[in-house]
Amino acid sequence: MAERMLKFTTVERATPPKRAAGERAGDFHEIYADFIDAKAREQASRCSQCGIPFCQTHCPLHNNIPDWLRMTAEGRLQEAYELSQATNSMPEICGRICPQDRLCEGSCTIEQSGHGTVTIGAVERYLTDKAWEEGWVQPLVPGRPRGRSVGIIGAGPAGLAAAERLVEMGYAVTVYDRHDRAGGLLIYGIPGFKLEKDVVMRRTQRLADGGVEFRLNFEVGVEASLDDLRDLHDSVLIATGVYAARDLVVPGAGSAGVTPALDYLIASNRAGLGDEVPEFVSGALHAKDRDVVVVGGGDTAMDCVRTAVRQGARSVTCLYRRDRANMPGSAREVAHAEEEGVVFEWLAAPRAVLGEADLATGVRAARMRLGAPDASGRSAPEEIEGADFEAPAGLVIKALGFDPEDLPALFKAPDLAVSRWGTVKADFRSLMTSIPGVFAAGDIARGASLVVWAIKDGRDAADAIHRYLTEPALVAAE
Repeated sequence: MAERMLKFTTVERATPPKRAAGERAGDFHEIYADFIDAKAREQASRCSQCGIPFCQTHCPLHNNIPDWLRMTAEGRLQEAYELSQATNSMPEICGRICPQDRLCEGSCTIEQSGHGTVTIGAVERYLTDKAWEEGWVQPLVPGRPRGRSVGIIGAGPAGLAAAERLVEMGYAVTVYDRHDRAGGLLIYGIPGFKLEKDVVMRRTQRLADGGVEFRLNFEVGVEASLDDLRDLHDSVLIATGVYAARDLVVPGAGSAGVTPALDYLIASNRAGLGDEVPEFVSGALHAKDRDVVVVGGGDTAMDCVRTAVRQGARSVTCLYRRDRANMPGSAREVAHAEEEGVVFEWLAAPRAVLGEADLATGVRAARMRLGAPDASGRSAPEEIEGADFEAPAGLVIKALGFDPEDLPALFKAPDLAVSRWGTVKADFRSLMTSIPGVFAAGDIARGASLVVWAIKDGRDAADAIHRYLTEPALVAAE
């Protein structure tokens, strides 16, 4: 029903209602409401149904976005949901946390023409939340048993996506994770104001109900080595993610009050889940009544500054060495943080952590300017002589990115080959590591990246494992 579409010239782009900054800064609930039915259909109808769907090609999962937008506009909501989940194991999660402005929405044809992109992420979230409400989300049904098992190390998005696909193909799947809840950074790293935890838990519960066995509080390398898991399973997938924080290398960085971003976020999320977190209770990992400085410019930095606001920080400042246009984090997250009172010091880099008796009291920072492009093609920041400034800080959070842990040592697997960056080496086509029958997916193979890429990698790894277990000669030939 083409007449229902192409309304971008008469219907303005609109997002779901967003709670006022003063209201949302006092809690960890998501900041956007869902679309009402009529609004979702109206916004979906803005799609131009272009012949070359750049939204689809720029989605890592290549979701069939134009078709499920058309179905939504036509009121065929269950069909729209079924099409959206055919390529995506967690559409409601991607709808909430994907940086659509850098992916599907940023590539939307009508965005390029100046009419404002279709609100793809909001419609995706609406469809799947509606599906859960209406009972359209089907239980995970295991395929015909093959008598073979796969062990997955890591219960984050890559591991969960792989587990779902493997169960559907008839494999017995056990997921091992160091934490006491499945979900990885979806549970412990991403704050509730972006992704409420019951949204993740209903997904992991669906997997458990469908036969996935979760072995939680299980540290590979302590409870069992990688070789032990290889003895237990016909194949093993490494999907641990990357957790080693990059360090802040300046004088005073070892002072009390300087903490890695993930430690801070995990403590906050655990406290929100009702866990007893001594470092949170003591104030060591709590921002209440403290001046907070976050160093970094990615999405993790935005999670930290917005968490600190909600914890009642006296002031929150973000230091980033490049300008706003070169910030790697989501532009929408930056805007949300500014609305909530975060101060951004662009073109500023820490020179030293100030303190008294090894306790952080502030940060001395250098003013920067952008010089010639570096190896990545971005303008390299250079210090401006004599332009230092100081910011008060009782809590300094390092959000400089993540590197892989030393898995060969942790897993007691010296034959596990890694790249010069520490990521696990996996063959480009087969996704197998240097150890036969052991595969790798997600951030541990590609480096720190997006949840949507982890989901794609997990699904691809499941297919690769299936090929290995059913067509070993073909995989060996690759």
